[in-house]
Amino acid sequence: MPTRITCLLAAALVAAVAAGAPAADWPNWRGPAYNGSSPETDLPSTWSRTDGVAWVAPLPGPADATPIIVGDRVFASSTDAGSDALLAMAFSAADGKRLWHMRLGTDAKAPRNTMASPSPVTDGKTVVFLYGTGEMAGVTIDGKRLWRRDLGDEFGKLSIKYGYSSSPLFHAGRVYVQMLRRPWPYPYNPGKNTAEARRRALTSFLLAVDPETGKTLWRQVRPTKAVDESFESYGTPMPIVVGDRTDIVLSGGDCVTGHDPATGEERWRWGYNPKHKNMQRVIPSVTPAAGRVFVPMPRGSSLVTLDLADSGARPAWTYDQRTTDSATPLLYGGTLYVLDSDRKDLRALDPATGKERWKVKLGGAVWRASPTGADGKIYCLSSDGEAAVLKADDGEILTRIDMGGKQTRASIAVAAGRLYIRTDTRLWCIGK
Repeated sequence: MPTRITCLLAAALVAAVAAGAPAADWPNWRGPAYNGSSPETDLPSTWSRTDGVAWVAPLPGPADATPIIVGDRVFASSTDAGSDALLAMAFSAADGKRLWHMRLGTDAKAPRNTMASPSPVTDGKTVVFLYGTGEMAGVTIDGKRLWRRDLGDEFGKLSIKYGYSSSPLFHAGRVYVQMLRRPWPYPYNPGKNTAEARRRALTSFLLAVDPETGKTLWRQVRPTKAVDESFESYGTPMPIVVGDRTDIVLSGGDCVTGHDPATGEERWRWGYNPKHKNMQRVIPSVTPAAGRVFVPMPRGSSLVTLDLADSGARPAWTYDQRTTDSATPLLYGGTLYVLDSDRKDLRALDPATGKERWKVKLGGAVWRASPTGADGKIYCLSSDGEAAVLKADDGEILTRIDMGGKQTRASIAVAAGRLYIRTDTRLWCIGK
């Protein structure tokens, strides 16, 4: 028999799913509630490359950035296969027509990655683009550039082994950028590598930026005793509501930390590798709930759930089996879904207790993109562009659709009754 505390927690987790931006929009990488879910309904269960397609737009080059949608516009970051440009683009949500595009950066090479991996973010007025080179810009929704800066030039090389991939966070009128990196540079990473840059800048930090001017509001250095690749995180900062306050939560560098959104001050820290051994780089982001955060451990070794309070963070439960090395967990409809990218299975966990409800084998190629939940369904996308649609309640696979492409890592976005699927060459809009 579930306890009263368990029931209250489950209710809070369900309520957290519905919180956030308006239902019609998908304004950031993990959607309106920052957890991969959307309250949208009447979404398709099956389609093909010809049936059920509202429109399809060609893309100039591959990218791992998830498209974002606000109102009647879709925004995307991209490389350009015909040049070294890093592009910002806007499309009409009605018919896929490209409304504008502009060059905001210069591409660079990193192993197994593109410099268009961070997803753009918006508040409906300003769209902020960030690239793996550290180049960052604010643009109006109509395509007027407001500002541009280069974090690599300002703060030294980005020092992420496989290329900087953290998306910015747009929250409560500020844009937050996570830079959890190794203190000495890899030779191929972008950014200046002068003696002065190395002396003053190769620290890890959380940065707050004014979205209208691009100016730094504050920069909070985040120290750690991690070693080598353990300094690095590919994740995205996430807002966690704790009672009457909000924490900006980062994972990486052998610890999880919560920060004051107004000042960057570190409020609490929980360490997961106290002896600082092994290579513990982190790829997934944390998944937020009310007063609680779900934290994938490095290299998919386990998943730890932290309860947050004024006194800090404490583990509530740990799922000790292998979970996810790259895909960020989804919280949807009172269930936590964990996609193991390499073992190719999707698991449903009770978010209150960590008990496994079911597990489904997906097979096929690896599944790097994070799962999306909406309308009683779970949407997944493999690196070969195969979409899988599953029933959220029991994991039954409803359909599998080959969308084509290769090295597809962008998550499926949902807005206004449609799905937005990005492959390496096309942006698909699926639905009515």
